[in-house]
Amino acid sequence: MISSTGFQENGPARVIIHTDYGDMVIELSDSTPGHRDNFLKLASQGFYNDLLFHRVIEGFMIQGGDPESKDATPGARLGSGGPGYTIDAEMRADHLHYKGALAAARQGDQANPARKSSGSQFYIVHGKKWDDAALDRIEQQPHMQIAGFTFSDSARTVYKEIGGTPLLDMNYTVFGQVTEGLNIIDSIATVRTLQGDRPAEDVKFSVEIIK
Repeated sequence: MISSTGFQENGPARVIIHTDYGDMVIELSDSTPGHRDNFLKLASQGFYNDLLFHRVIEGFMIQGGDPESKDATPGARLGSGGPGYTIDAEMRADHLHYKGALAAARQGDQANPARKSSGSQFYIVHGKKWDDAALDRIEQQPHMQIAGFTFSDSARTVYKEIGGTPLLDMNYTVFGQVTEGLNIIDSIATVRTLQGDRPAEDVKFSVEIIK
């Protein structure tokens, strides 16, 4: 049951993302309440109905949530739309960009030094598998050094065996994880794309809250 605050009374909130390629079940994190509640609010309002995954990069991620993508004409430039507000960052060292991670898109650091998230745009990690040497190099990146972040043994195991996009860790807010339907990410991530990484054929989605 969904409470008056917009999230599950019993256990973490979950949603289904319905796509042209099948469904993904996502569990939202209670450790990122601002992002969780905002996502549920927009979903309950039908904000995401019939939007597009407008940016798809195999081995990286699939991105959606731009309201301007609804009924967008072929070739239209997408990716700058939103609900008119941002969300304060909720980055956590235990919320990493494993395959299937749900994270918030945002403007770059120069325009957005506080790393606030888009109010509606999100991405789901596709990623690839990494070895220890590559993870060691990522740990030396400036944003990792500033955060004092290193990959735990368990995180390294996931990145090596399941995959993800560790270059984004501690840079974007991860607020959920696909628990069913990882294969759907594979199907969407490998579609043919045009300039700007927009799929040649529209990939629509909608979000349903699991009650």
